[in-house]
Amino acid sequence: MSEYRYYEFLAVDLPLDARQQAEVRALSTRARITATGFINEYHWGDFRCDPRRMMERYYDAHLHVANWGAHRVMLRLPRAVLRLAAVERYRVDGGTEAWVSGKHLILNLTSEDVGGDWVEGAEDSLPAIIGVRAELAAGDLRPLYLAWLSAFGAWERDEDAFAYEFEDELEPPVPAGLGSLSAPQWALADFLRLDADLLAVAAEASPPLVTVRDDPRELVVWIEGLPGGVHAAADVAAPGTLA
Repeated sequence: MSEYRYYEFLAVDLPLDARQQAEVRALSTRARITATGFINEYHWGDFRCDPRRMMERYYDAHLHVANWGAHRVMLRLPRAVLRLAAVERYRVDGGTEAWVSGKHLILNLTSEDVGGDWVEGAEDSLPAIIGVRAELAAGDLRPLYLAWLSAFGAWERDEDAFAYEFEDELEPPVPAGLGSLSAPQWALADFLRLDADLLAVAAEASPPLVTVRDDPRELVVWIEGLPGGVHAAADVAAPGTLA
């Protein structure tokens, strides 16, 4: 069977300008390149550029699939919304990694299943997964826990996947809401081949999410305290009331 590699990059926050598109075009003459995306497939040979450098310079998301069992998704977020210290608690060598580049933090989430079955459609997963980037930016750490759980679940497939000293590592904090994952989180779990039974056990120790509902009356009071707030508050009066 010939080797197959799929590379996809996505620019979310800012599209690439003409100069940047020319720079990435110089890396591959065959890739499909737009202001927001880069896609290339290889049935022989390989991509000449390190995807890590591509993420540091140009893109906010990356997905890689290879037919020998490699699945990888990388996400770039502003450091102001996701701190390295928070990610480090979920780090697993070869599974979950993170590093800082300028004003950004970059996540590398990997699943290796050498000799495993080919997952049909795995190369089409990025549009379904990309939503976890906004969730992480909003403080939802469930995607990190899913990646950590997937990495340690690899022990069920290969007892030599990690060094034995990792057996003594403490489990990171279990986030709330593992029993009610979002659609992007389910897509990430599937892509990382997280065992469903393992997730079900972890969800038993996860408290439910707390739903926070905004009170429109409190919003009106807050706006009234702003300069010119009386007039602004009239525009956002509580539903069912007259301004």
